[in-house]
Amino acid sequence: MATRVLLLTQWFDPEPTFKGLVFARELVAQGFEVEVVTGFPNYPGGKLYPGYRIKLIQREVIDGVTVTRVPLYPSHGQSGIGRVLNYITFAASSLLYGLFGAKKPDVIYAYHPPLTVGIAAAFIRLLRRVPVVYDIQDMWPDTLRATGMFSNEKALRVVARVCDWVYKRVDQIVVLSPGFKRLLIERGVPAQKIDVIYNWCAEDVVRAPNAERPDNFPDASRFRVLFAGNMGKAQALEAVIGAAELLKSRAPGLMFVFLGGGVEVTRLQEMAAAKQLDNVVFLPGVPMSEVGAYLAHADALMVHLKKDPLFTITIPSKTQAYMAAGKPLLMAVDGDAADLVATAGCGVVGEWESPASLAEAAIALMQLTPEARLEMGKNGYDYYQQKLSLRVGVERFGVHFKRLSK
Repeated sequence: MATRVLLLTQWFDPEPTFKGLVFARELVAQGFEVEVVTGFPNYPGGKLYPGYRIKLIQREVIDGVTVTRVPLYPSHGQSGIGRVLNYITFAASSLLYGLFGAKKPDVIYAYHPPLTVGIAAAFIRLLRRVPVVYDIQDMWPDTLRATGMFSNEKALRVVARVCDWVYKRVDQIVVLSPGFKRLLIERGVPAQKIDVIYNWCAEDVVRAPNAERPDNFPDASRFRVLFAGNMGKAQALEAVIGAAELLKSRAPGLMFVFLGGGVEVTRLQEMAAAKQLDNVVFLPGVPMSEVGAYLAHADALMVHLKKDPLFTITIPSKTQAYMAAGKPLLMAVDGDAADLVATAGCGVVGEWESPASLAEAAIALMQLTPEARLEMGKNGYDYYQQKLSLRVGVERFGVHFKRLSK
């Protein structure tokens, strides 16, 4: 009998997520029976995707994976109230479905954030006696404080207490970096309950070395440093605009390309326009299936986050995607992420939120020979395949699922 896994996640394809269909499909390939419980797609823009409308329940089967969508309040703007409603409505819907609608699974996989998914999973575990594997991708309340989503210290203390409550009630915790594990141990979670499984990426789409250059992507007459993904407060991308200003006359052959959406896009565009920067280009987000072509035609790929102690223990998911794409990285995140790039020998590390350092790192990459950049890209790709790949990661999750379902 195949082990039945209920994947509880608020974000799922066609939304941009690295633990979505790719994960579910590989679990099926490795012999698990999978049902995904998720919401109607609205992230990161906060508006329902075309072709979807909120219903009581919607089921579809994608590549052998049963996907059940339950209602939620779509929102992902600056409004804290809208975001909280978004989280709470999905948690309530998924809890009701998990208790009364889903065929009883052998194990539940719950994806965090948001914390409300963990609360729902803990109640399903309690009432249906199903073990839970809790995958922590963001450290709350630290992330809420760092991104400015919540600044009320009393509210943040409540979130911290709820996190502790969830940690006690799940059977296995999985984290994305060694730093996350250290922090949870400091907060009283037993070390033996925590496993570090690095994130993988959508391997079938990020690596597209033979793809044609997208029509709106700049040609090879300039050295193109690409940032692809969500542009929110946590990414602190005004520092990159600052770097572009420094490089405008110093290195006119270098440009920054931003690909994606998010709450900060308009402000960043206004900054670039005010400074009359012709070395900054903003491109709208594209489906994951098209991202590989953009990565393939960039000369270097950039990771940048706000300077915050939390992010020293974070490895942004785009790091793995960039490595799998086989391109050199400009890594502007201190700590675990910088260590990963240095260990793999796949890029140049710059200081976060430092326009001068970002400019120097970009120039360093541009001044390398094409052969050296090719070697860097290959180093990242090889390291990814051996240590971070989908197959390796899912096999390690599978060990936990089988152990807990016995």
